[in-house]
Amino acid sequence: MSGKGWRHRLRGWWWKLPVLALVVSVVQVLVLRVVDPPLSAFMLARWLDAAAEGEPGFRVAYDFRPLAQISPQLPLAVIAAEDQNFPRHHGFDFEAIQKAQAYNERMIARAERRGTPVRRLRGASTISQQTAKNLFLWQGQGATRWLRKGLEAWYTVLIEALWPKRRILEVYVNIAEFGDGIYGAQAAARHFFGKDARALSAAEAARLAAVLPSPRRYDAARPGPYVQRRAQMIQRQMAALGGLGVVRALD
Repeated sequence: MSGKGWRHRLRGWWWKLPVLALVVSVVQVLVLRVVDPPLSAFMLARWLDAAAEGEPGFRVAYDFRPLAQISPQLPLAVIAAEDQNFPRHHGFDFEAIQKAQAYNERMIARAERRGTPVRRLRGASTISQQTAKNLFLWQGQGATRWLRKGLEAWYTVLIEALWPKRRILEVYVNIAEFGDGIYGAQAAARHFFGKDARALSAAEAARLAAVLPSPRRYDAARPGPYVQRRAQMIQRQMAALGGLGVVRALD
């Protein structure tokens, strides 16, 4: 076939590729509403990083458990720590975004005045957004980061539209990274506390939720001052939100 013929055929496909991508993403989300994910994009990326760094023996710890087999203290702690408006928003918490922007601007201005590095900027990603990112996407740097954010928004809309809140929370507590290569409630409970996820106490759940911002930096089994303070704050928020009734009331 001539070069002109190939170019004509390719031009005929341009409009079909976005439609195909849209259909594939919808099918992905529909399937994972009822099928437990065998792994996540973040797990695969961590395994590939380990292989590239010469760690052929590296293993990802992951053991999906239904929400009914996980202590309700952990999903409550995750909501208290990560997304207190989770039961009410539709994937994006615009009030939290505004507050995070204002806080970060103050922190940046303070650092510039003092001539010191900026410390601990605040994020506003919801549990739905984090589920979308961890399950389907990548971290990304530079231009790829903005591409990922666009895809993250799309997948967030899909899972909010096609999954009940309980399923979103169930998948998140199973794929969240709680330590280097330690993914999900069951693997974290076994690794850090030597017990099943169903047996986690409120204090242990709060410690696991406390390491989520930097799970490869902090250790839930041997918490330093920062994790201890954050875990205590999370426990107070768990009570302030209404306790376990928050989780039981999810659709």
